[in-house]
Amino acid sequence: MVSNMKKVLLIGFLLSLSPFYVLSKQNLNVSPTASDLTFTFIPQSWDEGIPLGNAVIGALVWEKEGNLRMSLDRTDLWDLRQSDSLSGENFKYEWVKQHIRNGNYDPVHAKLDDPYDMIPAPSKIPGAAIEFPLEKLGETDSVRLYLNDALAEIKWKGGATLKTFVNANEPIGWFKFTNVPEGFKPVLITPQYNNGEELGVDSPVSGQDLRRLRYPQGEVSQTENEITYIQPGYDGYFYKVVVKWERTGKDVTGVWSITSSLSEDDATELVERGLDRGIVNDYSSHKDFWNRFWAKSTVTLPDSILQKQYDNEIYKFGSTTREHSYPISLQAVWTADNGHLPPWKGDYHHDLNTQLSYWPAYTGNYLEEGFGYLNTLLEQRDVFRKYTQDYFECDGLAIPGVTTLTGEPMGGWIQYSLSPTVGAWLAQHFYQHWKYSADQEFLLDKGYPFVKEIAIFLENITQLDNNGLRTLEFSSSPEIFDNSINAWFPTITNYDLSLLKFLFCAASEMAIAAGNKEEGDHWLKIKNQLPDFNLAEDNSLTFAEGFPYEESHRHFSHAMAIHPLGLIDWNDSEQARNIIKATVKRLEEIGPDYWTGYSYSWLGNIYARAMDGDKAADALKIFAECFCLPNTFHANGDQSKSGKSRFTYRPFTLEGNFAFAAGIQEMLLQSHKGVIRIFPAIPSGWENVSFDNLRATGAFLVSAERIDGDTVGFSITSEKGGEAKFINPVTGELSSIELKPGETYSWHK
Repeated sequence: MVSNMKKVLLIGFLLSLSPFYVLSKQNLNVSPTASDLTFTFIPQSWDEGIPLGNAVIGALVWEKEGNLRMSLDRTDLWDLRQSDSLSGENFKYEWVKQHIRNGNYDPVHAKLDDPYDMIPAPSKIPGAAIEFPLEKLGETDSVRLYLNDALAEIKWKGGATLKTFVNANEPIGWFKFTNVPEGFKPVLITPQYNNGEELGVDSPVSGQDLRRLRYPQGEVSQTENEITYIQPGYDGYFYKVVVKWERTGKDVTGVWSITSSLSEDDATELVERGLDRGIVNDYSSHKDFWNRFWAKSTVTLPDSILQKQYDNEIYKFGSTTREHSYPISLQAVWTADNGHLPPWKGDYHHDLNTQLSYWPAYTGNYLEEGFGYLNTLLEQRDVFRKYTQDYFECDGLAIPGVTTLTGEPMGGWIQYSLSPTVGAWLAQHFYQHWKYSADQEFLLDKGYPFVKEIAIFLENITQLDNNGLRTLEFSSSPEIFDNSINAWFPTITNYDLSLLKFLFCAASEMAIAAGNKEEGDHWLKIKNQLPDFNLAEDNSLTFAEGFPYEESHRHFSHAMAIHPLGLIDWNDSEQARNIIKATVKRLEEIGPDYWTGYSYSWLGNIYARAMDGDKAADALKIFAECFCLPNTFHANGDQSKSGKSRFTYRPFTLEGNFAFAAGIQEMLLQSHKGVIRIFPAIPSGWENVSFDNLRATGAFLVSAERIDGDTVGFSITSEKGGEAKFINPVTGELSSIELKPGETYSWHK
């Protein structure tokens, strides 16, 4: 019999030999939920893979040609070469306008539109993949993504298991296989950047062949239990992938990392530090992060489809953004693993995509995660200023509508990719952060300075017409008339007008709150020079004068004043309600032929602002059931082929997912006009529903519960102190109460 002391010494000796030993003797405990992704088979394509991520790196777990595959990605894997077309003496807004005036638009297409479609870079690029042979593991028993724990698990009927996660706090991933046969080990699969003849030019939707980037093929070096891959890119850029593993009995445990020359991280060092900590310690800190994240707010819905989709969207949000991360791009940390560039080059589209992706940050109480968006925009101001001077030739701050990782313009359909009002929509997120946080320091140091610089530019770029009204010589409305010359409207569009009205109103409010009444009065004066919104005979919002909404379109750009800008609000007046009802009715009458998934998510938000919970839920359910892949990824087209759209393709982008989450939040809590409205758009059949710690403007955290169709209680907690105005959801009365910092007002039936 071995003495206790000898046992202690033996364990200490084994631990000193290998950090993997801890793994083989301890479980990675999980906490299942009804919203977990569950399958009886391993996904068969990259865009249906099980998603793991931490806003810096990500992985998709799926099966390819008989192998389990982990597609590895990182946000700063980019080819940043600039197109020569986006420079020179003709890279000028005035040059473009001259061609519009002359009706000769072909040179504009050739210079500023075509390169985006024809030239592969700049672009997001993929990383690599780790594969494991499946032939000796037998039939799959179950596949599960544990949302609470951000851990994927696969079980095989023969007894083998896999648990894998991306560390929430460090750019490394872990995998643990148990009960696997002798010789079972990972293989690193590299992208084919230089192997065989390149394919022809495909559209930005399907993605161009990676070989068109003309990189030399990277080098792979391997030892008994470690693989290193270094891939050179353009102009000295490179990235590095390292995977290291060890076998203990029938278990194989490993850690991987991916880094690029744009960061100070080194994959080898990250892997070694991870091994020093061990998987159990890493999983413990990983779970701590996710426990804190899930505690920020909770939503409980009576509809299982909407509940599962919502929980998965919040999981993806926590996987793709952090306070100091790059913003969420089109696919974030899940770049296509199919030998091609990702859909639309995986870039930053600021004509809808990034904006929708951060909608759930505010009411959802994820301000910290949303700060990655704002921080990056602040850090890239010098890039934007240079673009403003080069292209628009005036002061202030304009932002390209399509950008690289570092904020450089990428061109494309320039009515939107080089639109002068892009910055106003981005500025709304600075305004939202201030309103929901009530952070005066943020207002003074970041919020108002950013918004002010946008306002300076927009004052400079607009002009007064013969009637003394402020306008743009040429205006656009994403993405109406696509990239033809007709996409330049001769009168100001409701899209541009909405953004201008919002921006100058926000600048005025923020200036006054920052103690600068003179500037506040100036911005309000500029706002008052803008014309009224253009309405059709039925009172619906048009695209522009003479252009009513008469054709189905995916982008509800004409309705920006209703949502997200809230300039026309249901509770403002009877006139406002009539405009909202007429605009929504027009959308319904024209129909969804050319809507995409995000259109339904956006429509769900609009219905919620119109206080129509039944239609909001219906629109969001169509999104979840028809426009998402089995792993809940938004695939743009109607995957059900049930007539919800004539678009039936499947390019994966994330904005529809996160707009869906915001739509659920809008149904439960609204406060954008300074009055807290609890359960403002609940469907008639929702008897039991609750939420905890959703955020209202003024830095108030709100919780509420309905049982058997009656609101039985709610509470409002003030973070910063101040007056909370709210509509009592039972009596319908407007009430207000002054709260101290940290104080809670509770009401129970």
